[in-house]
Amino acid sequence: MLTELAIRDFAIVDHLELELAGGMTALTGETGAGKSILLDALGLCLGERADAGSVRHATERADLSARFDIATLPEARAWLARRELPDDDCLLRRVVTRAGRSKAWINGQPTTVADLKALGEHLIEIHGQHAHQALLREETHLRLLDDFAGHGQAVAELAETYRAWREARRRLKRLAEDGDEVRARRQLLRYQVEELEALALTEGELQGLEEEQETLAHAEERLQETRFAAECCDGEEGGVLARLTQAINRLSALPGSDRGALAEALSMLGDARIQVEEASRELNHVAADVELDPERLAWVEERLGEVHRIARKHHVLPEELTALHHTLATELAGIDGSDDDLDALSREVEALKQQWCEQAAVISETRHEAAGRFGRAVQEQLAFLAMGKARFEVEVAPRDTSAPEGQDRIRFLISANPGQPARPLAKVASGGELSRISLAIQVVAAQHSTIPSLVFDEVDVGVSGATAEIVGQLLRRLGESGQVMTVTHLPQVAAQAHRHLHITKQAREDITLTRMTLLDEAGRVSELARMLGGMTLTDQTLAHAREMLDASQRAHH
Repeated sequence: MLTELAIRDFAIVDHLELELAGGMTALTGETGAGKSILLDALGLCLGERADAGSVRHATERADLSARFDIATLPEARAWLARRELPDDDCLLRRVVTRAGRSKAWINGQPTTVADLKALGEHLIEIHGQHAHQALLREETHLRLLDDFAGHGQAVAELAETYRAWREARRRLKRLAEDGDEVRARRQLLRYQVEELEALALTEGELQGLEEEQETLAHAEERLQETRFAAECCDGEEGGVLARLTQAINRLSALPGSDRGALAEALSMLGDARIQVEEASRELNHVAADVELDPERLAWVEERLGEVHRIARKHHVLPEELTALHHTLATELAGIDGSDDDLDALSREVEALKQQWCEQAAVISETRHEAAGRFGRAVQEQLAFLAMGKARFEVEVAPRDTSAPEGQDRIRFLISANPGQPARPLAKVASGGELSRISLAIQVVAAQHSTIPSLVFDEVDVGVSGATAEIVGQLLRRLGESGQVMTVTHLPQVAAQAHRHLHITKQAREDITLTRMTLLDEAGRVSELARMLGGMTLTDQTLAHAREMLDASQRAHH
């Protein structure tokens, strides 16, 4: 339930704070006093589009907030809980700057306008003065019937199935259209993968081949040079080892060779002889291990040539061939499965279609049943509104094509006079009749709404007299079990309200401002008299107003 509405610097309102309660509240005032401003401000708090022109003249921003008691609104509390927002209270705030920028908050946390709108759908329903125009559109008929039947969750699930079905059909069409291109790509990939598989280049093989090729290509030179070096170390004629031995023997024979500088020189020569001996043995081992294999060399060079040829063909480096093979094989595997994907996707499309048809059939069946109940309920309200001879029907017919909301086409039909066939509202109802039909439908819809706060903005346009009194009684009846706020120009409607708010426009120092007052009993009588007879209040109009208020209030006690 809406408990507070605060407005600052919006349109011609400088500052206004309203405390609201349950029951029926009437909002009245002269034309242009600002009744619609209140509803516009509430609409902005509920996520409606912002307009920089709504910021009061000579101010920088409009600041609007609406507080709701959501103790009896489990869906609103669940919405807040899912977003980890406090769910014991609900405060919506909207700020609009003169530059046209807008900011929004829910319970003090910054949010989006879309979230304001989504949460607002769980808090309050606004029935505008042009609601009867929406009744001329069949999509409105469908929504009202589904709301009446309680189809909210079922219709949402049906729409989700339809979206999944449509997306699967789109993917299937694209896959089928891409068939020729896919087949050509598959043929190329198979050739490339088979060529790489035939090459069978393993990880690290290229480096091994290059090293082996280098070894084999220089084997003969390696053998010759190592043998020559070994001969230099330990050759029978002129080898380093033999000369070192001669030097050591001759120096050792000298007196004093075991001390001083000579001893150190002999020690170094001895070490050199040992090093030369080890080098000679190692060179002989290397020479012995050298393998001269022209056939192996030819094979290695041919293998390397094939690797480089295929690398050039694919415009990659030789060392990238292994990764390329893996990439192409993976793509081929995916394309090879495309035929299977086509079959699987075809089955998915058919399954989703079947699921949609089954869900739509269940909803269609309950729509037919609800259509009868809805028609009878509206017919009953029309009788209260002096249209007892009219006949209201809800037509449920099959659609020509499938749609997110199902397979039904819903139309509201009316026969204003006995003996005439029921026809669409737009072709039958006059302006006054359409207003009353609209009110009857909105009353029925509101009675089955799970949202206890309802706003009616001049829905009584086009009615008068006894019918206006009945309109007031209908709105009062709705207010008994919730909260109803109605903007009205009819005293018969205002007299039925539990409380009465009066809106006035005041001019002060070239500034026009809107003020709102909660009327006491005397104030209500004066306002009803003004609504009955104009600005000049006579004893007669005041008496009439007093009688109207007393009679309306007594009728509900």
